[in-house]
Amino acid sequence: MAQKKIVTQIKLQVEAGKATPAPPVGPALGQHGLNIPEFCKQFNERTLSQAGIKLPVVITVYGDRSFTFITKSPPASLLIIKELGLSGGSPVPHKTKVGRITRPQLEKIAKIKMNDLNCNDMEGAIQILAGTCRSMGVEVENS
Repeated sequence: MAQKKIVTQIKLQVEAGKATPAPPVGPALGQHGLNIPEFCKQFNERTLSQAGIKLPVVITVYGDRSFTFITKSPPASLLIIKELGLSGGSPVPHKTKVGRITRPQLEKIAKIKMNDLNCNDMEGAIQILAGTCRSMGVEVENS
């Protein structure tokens, strides 16, 4: 069977279970002639269990106007905010701290993010996440 020709890849962040034809989904898919309601239906079915979280999604568009998509794990900053119960990061992260995170909490987030991080082991994942924490004004406890 011949492989379909890939036309483009579209990267979006869409709230899980709540994709609608409204922006950003509609315009991004419409310009490539995709079936927008079909994407919304498939995306919402696949992500219903993660409702309320914005998920990065990569949509691969083929020459015959068909598509496939993969969802990635939520952004690290969103997982950190959720884990610590914060309203957001610090506007001046190196002066004003908004919270503290422990190693077990970082490990929990690292397990969720592992497939999407550019690292080989848990230690590398924790280092990446610790850097994200510092840039958000969250102190990292050394334990």
